[in-house]
Amino acid sequence: MDITKAILKINPSAEVSVNANDINQITWHNGTTPIPKADIEAKMIEVQAEYDANQYQRDRATAYPSIQDQLDMQYWDNINGTTTWEDAIAKVKADNPKS
Repeated sequence: MDITKAILKINPSAEVSVNANDINQITWHNGTTPIPKADIEAKMIEVQAEYDANQYQRDRATAYPSIQDQLDMQYWDNINGTTTWEDAIAKVKADNPKS
């Protein structure tokens, strides 16, 4: 997890630089109030847990057919009275369930 991202989650207006992604090498700029290391580490754990919990979203995003293909499926489903599009979307969701 990137330390700078965790800091910006705590204070979006923080001006900071981190050398070598090392929590012991943080430089605070332009009067930004330093955030305690323990708070940064806790936020890093929280952000990582959130990222991990949403893996299914990233998996689904790559598994869905393209928008063009989905629109084509919907068109032909409408013409033919079929459920190709619904079936394709349901399969992606079943293969990549929410955690």
